[in-house]
Amino acid sequence: MKTRFYLTLAAVMVLLITASFFMGSKDNVVPLPAEEYAAGQTAQADNEQPETEAPREEQGTDNETSVETDVEVPNAESPDAAAPDAEASEDEQPTPAAVASQPPTAAGKPAAPEQKPDEERIEQPAQEDNEEKIEEKQHIIAEDNKKTDKDRYLTDPVPEGKPEPVEWQDAVVEDEVEYKATLSVTAKTILNNLHLFDQDKLEMLPEDGVIYAPRTVTFNKGESVFDVLLREMRGEGIHMEFEMTPIYNSNYIEGINNIYEFDCGELSGWMYKVNGWFPNYGASRYQLKDHDEIEWVYTCDLGRDIGGAVATGGR
Repeated sequence: MKTRFYLTLAAVMVLLITASFFMGSKDNVVPLPAEEYAAGQTAQADNEQPETEAPREEQGTDNETSVETDVEVPNAESPDAAAPDAEASEDEQPTPAAVASQPPTAAGKPAAPEQKPDEERIEQPAQEDNEEKIEEKQHIIAEDNKKTDKDRYLTDPVPEGKPEPVEWQDAVVEDEVEYKATLSVTAKTILNNLHLFDQDKLEMLPEDGVIYAPRTVTFNKGESVFDVLLREMRGEGIHMEFEMTPIYNSNYIEGINNIYEFDCGELSGWMYKVNGWFPNYGASRYQLKDHDEIEWVYTCDLGRDIGGAVATGGR
C-alpha cells in the first residue's frame, strides 16, 4: 500500500512540475490588445520610413528640376518629331527635302540645312531672259533671210557711200604699195555684263577691257581687215581663232585672247567697224584703204550695246 501511495504521489508531483513549467512560459508572453498592436506597427513603420523614403524625395526633386530645364531650354526637336525618329529604321530616315520643310525651332535656329534661294531666284529670270534673246535672234535672222535683194553671199545692199565688198579670191595684193591704218581690239562691254560672263575666263579679261590698244599698223594695198588682224595678233602673241564660213565667203572670228562668242550670253561675239561703220559683210571681204581706222569690239547684245546694227558684221 505504501509503495502504491508513493508512486501515486510521485506521479502527481511530476504532473504538477510539468504543468507549472508550461503555465510559467505562457505567463511570460502576454498578447497585446488590438489597438496597442496597431499603434506599435505604425510607430515601427514611422521609424523605418526615413531610410526608404529619402531617396524617393531626392528623385522627385531631380524630376522637378528636369521638368523645369525642359521648359526653359527645349530640345531642338519636338517630342512628336523625336518619337518617329527613334522608331524609324535606317531605311526610313528623313530625306533632305523633308528636313528642309521643317519650321524653325524654339531656339530660333532653322532645322533645315542652309539653302540658297537667292541663286535660284537669279538663275530663273536669267534663264528666261536668255531664252527671250535666243528667240529674238532667231526671229531677226528669219526676217533677214526673207529679203530678196541680197547678193549670193547673203549680203544686204551696202549703204550709199560705203565700200562694196571685194571677194578675197579676186583681191590683188600689191607688195610694193604700203599703207597705214589704226587697229584696236577691246572687250569693254563685258565689264558692264560680268553677271553674264563666263567666270572661268575672268583672268583672260583685262581690267580695262583693252586687249590691243589703238596703234598704227602697216599693210599692203589689196589686203583686207582680216589680213591685218591676223598678222598683228600673231605678231603680238595674242590668241585668235577663226573659221572660214563659205556661205558668207569670209572668215568668222570665233575668239580673241581666249574670249569667244557666247562667253557673255547668247547674243555675244566679236564685231568690227571701219571708220565708225559696222559693215554688213565679213572682214575677209572688206578691202582696206590708206589711213582707215579698224576697231574690233566685243558685243554682249548683238551689237546694240556698242552702237552696231544687227547684221553679219563681224563675220
